[in-house]
Amino acid sequence: MLKVQEIREIIKLVDQSSINEFVFEQEGTKIKLKKTTQEQATPVVYQAAPAVQPVAAMQAAEVAQEAPKQAERVTDTQASNQENLHKITSPMVGSFYASPSPEEGPYVKIGSKVGNDSIVCIVEAMKLFNEIEAEVSGEIVEILVQDGQLVEYGQPLFLVKPE
Repeated sequence: MLKVQEIREIIKLVDQSSINEFVFEQEGTKIKLKKTTQEQATPVVYQAAPAVQPVAAMQAAEVAQEAPKQAERVTDTQASNQENLHKITSPMVGSFYASPSPEEGPYVKIGSKVGNDSIVCIVEAMKLFNEIEAEVSGEIVEILVQDGQLVEYGQPLFLVKPE
């Protein structure tokens, strides 16, 4: 099974290359990446081949429909304020969780200081809980999603003011 960091590297390499589609299969796990243009709203889906569920496909479709609506909500003033901020984005389609369990507090809050390897949240995909790291040192200035919300690949989760 690939680690989240390995998947991120694959995504970056495909994004920087001239190929439009990439498929990787290993021990029953399949990753399929497709580049899309601005007009296309097809999310990249990470899935375990033997355990594909129709419900997961419906949830991914719901995420794809919600993403353009959320993008339209950002105003010009918010965009100019966010230029100097680092976005922590979701490396996959899944459910966002702010804390390790319902009984515990969130990993980070607005104003929390984070380091490169600080865990900021969990994204659950296909019953796998993937810890998401900040990958930047700084201060959390905005949390862009709600606990339990479905997120798509590349969707901004947090805004961080870098140190």
